[in-house]
Amino acid sequence: MKEVTATGQTIEEAVESALAQLKTTRDRMELQVIDEGKKGFLGLFGSRPAIVKAKLKYDPISEVKNYLMDVTRNMGVDAQIDVKREGKVLDIYFSGEKMALLIGKRGQTLNSLQYLTQLFVNKQGDQFLNVILNAEDYREKRKETLMDLAEKMASKAVRTKRPVKLEPMPSFERKVIHAALVGNRQVKTHSEGAEPNRYLVINPVSQPAGKKSNY
Repeated sequence: MKEVTATGQTIEEAVESALAQLKTTRDRMELQVIDEGKKGFLGLFGSRPAIVKAKLKYDPISEVKNYLMDVTRNMGVDAQIDVKREGKVLDIYFSGEKMALLIGKRGQTLNSLQYLTQLFVNKQGDQFLNVILNAEDYREKRKETLMDLAEKMASKAVRTKRPVKLEPMPSFERKVIHAALVGNRQVKTHSEGAEPNRYLVINPVSQPAGKKSNY
């Protein structure tokens, strides 16, 4: 229950009724007075109850935590979920057993869950938020792997003088590779394809005559 219409002899009583129904506090409730009510003659004749409409304020941290608790439970994963918000970013960290199941091969399960969670959060609220899911510091380890991959694939592109296409990966992982190679003048990078199968291409840059490649 997220929205109720409540009545009372006074507005205050109607508000208290709404709070009880929503099981919340005033700071978490948006209130609209529909009718201020009327006492009537001798408190009986012509009286009219006060009517208010109340709904819970959207709390992305609470909502996303409940959503992920249901999802992980259905996956058979008993996870501890820590949610922090910094500006327009929700950082969500999982801990517990069976984290490998939650992460999946090359982070595919975690990435898919991150995508679905972002859709859920932004469908509910009126402000766009970026969602980042992490488990057992997977993102940090993955970043190191991607940076190493970037150097190896750049070397291959220069050595073979042919573009190298990487496997499809989410935008935030492609950005890691872009950033890792932005200072490498021997290659250029760009992305091709449509989400969720968009992938990155590393292209060798033609060397000026007489200049030797370091690769």
